[in-house]
Amino acid sequence: MISQFFVLSKRGDNIVFRDYRGEVQKGSAEIFFRKVKFWKDDGQEEAPPVFNVDGVNYFHVKVAGLLFVATTRINISPSFVLELLQRIARVIKDYLGVLSEDSLRKNFVLVYELLDEVIDFGYVQTTSTEVLKSYVFNEPIVVDAARLSPLGPATIFAQGAKRMPGTAVTKSVVATDPGGKRREEIFVDIIEKISITFSSSGYILTSEIDGTIQMKSYLSGNPEIRLALNDDLTIGGGQGPTYGYNSSTGSGAVVLDDCNFHESVRLDSFDMDKTLTLIPPDGEFPVMNYRMTQEFRSPFRINALIEEAGTHKAEVILKIYAEFASGVTANTIKVQMPLPTHTTRVSFELESGAVGQTTDFKEANKRLEWGLKKITGGSEHTLRAKLTFSQESRGNITKESGPVSMTFTIPMYNASRLQVKYLQIAKKYGTQEPYRWVRYVTQANSYVARV
Repeated sequence: MISQFFVLSKRGDNIVFRDYRGEVQKGSAEIFFRKVKFWKDDGQEEAPPVFNVDGVNYFHVKVAGLLFVATTRINISPSFVLELLQRIARVIKDYLGVLSEDSLRKNFVLVYELLDEVIDFGYVQTTSTEVLKSYVFNEPIVVDAARLSPLGPATIFAQGAKRMPGTAVTKSVVATDPGGKRREEIFVDIIEKISITFSSSGYILTSEIDGTIQMKSYLSGNPEIRLALNDDLTIGGGQGPTYGYNSSTGSGAVVLDDCNFHESVRLDSFDMDKTLTLIPPDGEFPVMNYRMTQEFRSPFRINALIEEAGTHKAEVILKIYAEFASGVTANTIKVQMPLPTHTTRVSFELESGAVGQTTDFKEANKRLEWGLKKITGGSEHTLRAKLTFSQESRGNITKESGPVSMTFTIPMYNASRLQVKYLQIAKKYGTQEPYRWVRYVTQANSYVARV
């Protein structure tokens, strides 16, 4: 049970606000944003997803640069509320096509109608886009998706020989196209978030993949879909039941520790030919979630070295090796490294011919930042940073530095080697076949290298 729900812009502007129970004082949105913006407790830079101020519990998630927030005074499961906020954001995106401040402001009547159907007096009723279609009657006002950022969801997968239309995946699932025609298409995204910890010498200590097969269907008539995965796929390595599925025996080239499936998925022939059968509901939904801890090839290798260069000086050398194929390009790479607390100045030296790279020293929290716009497979990049200290270093500067963390996005690449062999639509479409888009992306969940 929640008391309030609201959405704030990155500036703190209140875009959507609904008070369901009247138990929390007015001005809670301002209190929340002020607390999040100036969060300094325990030396953290960002506020945790759940915190308490004057007896009010605040829960928040950040989606597409917007803050989705819920408040309550009672003791409630944090994971339940955070999942609810994610689902509300997904439902709104299903209806509006584009989730942004502009689309929310233009469609505030529709958004409030959705919120009144999703939550009643603080209690959740439904978060299913398909169910909500029977109760929500306002039509969305289409927002021009061309104004999305270049690395937004509409363009992040537009690589390779076959490119999809830039605005294809940003359409509403309920609105019809101009002229009453509807483009028949279906999107399947294999999204993997990898977590890797490297030793100081560059060896992998821990590695894990959290993956999701997501589907978004614009097909009319709710046809049956058959989604075929790798023939050599094994779930659980033959060690018994997993989360939602009993594993097959044997060992394959792609071994997942466990997985679970959407309620619409039928597994009648999964053991035999690794095929999932389903009738996709409206909106975006996860067909399959999976986890993998078997050894896999890391897309990047990081090496960090820090050496003393005098009584008040030291030098840091960071090297990044792209271990994927040369035809693949990683985007929006960001490297961070905490430095000794008595660091006062940092001068940077980039490799010759470096393009699209930025460096910064955050003096407030003594952190080095290195940004790279893109990295092509097989390349190597180096950063040198000369540190100046306010006092002579009396401890071990290596222990006072690091670890190095890295974030990135790699379109059309997946570390687990899980593949969609084919996507079959049972319905007959005459002369025009529906468009099928199968896309892959790998992101860093936790990518850390010890110094």
